[in-house]
Amino acid sequence: MSYVFTAQETPSVAVAGTTDVFPVHRIYCVGQNYANHVREMGANPERDAPFFFSKPADAVCPEGTRLPFPLATENLHHEIELVIAIGKKGTNILTGDALDYVFGYAVGLDLTRRDLQSEAKKKGRPWATAKGFDNSAPCSAVHSVCEVGHFERGKITLSVNGELRQQGDISDMIWSVAEVVSSLSGFFELCPGDLIYTGTPAGVGPLKKGDKLEGEVENLAKLNITIG
Repeated sequence: MSYVFTAQETPSVAVAGTTDVFPVHRIYCVGQNYANHVREMGANPERDAPFFFSKPADAVCPEGTRLPFPLATENLHHEIELVIAIGKKGTNILTGDALDYVFGYAVGLDLTRRDLQSEAKKKGRPWATAKGFDNSAPCSAVHSVCEVGHFERGKITLSVNGELRQQGDISDMIWSVAEVVSSLSGFFELCPGDLIYTGTPAGVGPLKKGDKLEGEVENLAKLNITIG
């Protein structure tokens, strides 16, 4: 058997402190997982079950990338997030067992075409074009659990051109890492290589060409991205 054209390379991100790479299988994202962000988006931060959306695996791009400004938007927004890297296959995972399925953690950006998202919300349509576009999931190197442990708390920030835009703490998440993994595994079989973007604190806002972004989660490698 031969392919009719050259197959695309498997998307991947670096594993911190090694020459290894983490092959990306799927990208899942949690919607509205910080109460202050839920409020700034005009919603009620009740602790309902988490909801999820997806990005294509090849939307991932590594630390240091200069991204082209995306097509079809005049309102590109930043959303800084803790990223969970899954290392073991599982479905219907109990919350008490969920951390056993985590390979490690990274810093991610859920870039959003906010104007397209707002229009989709008004019409009750999916968010695919607003969330799943090219280069919409920048991600730092993954740090293994053996190196950094698990995250129940820790400062999370995003600066744009040296100005602090977003600031919060992982402990502010409505659903913890274990709860997110457990809930998602009830909808999909989680597999090694899956990335889960866990939601963003308040302070999301617009980006323009030339902006330099620095995202950080305490004890993880920083994520630096430039909007080209």
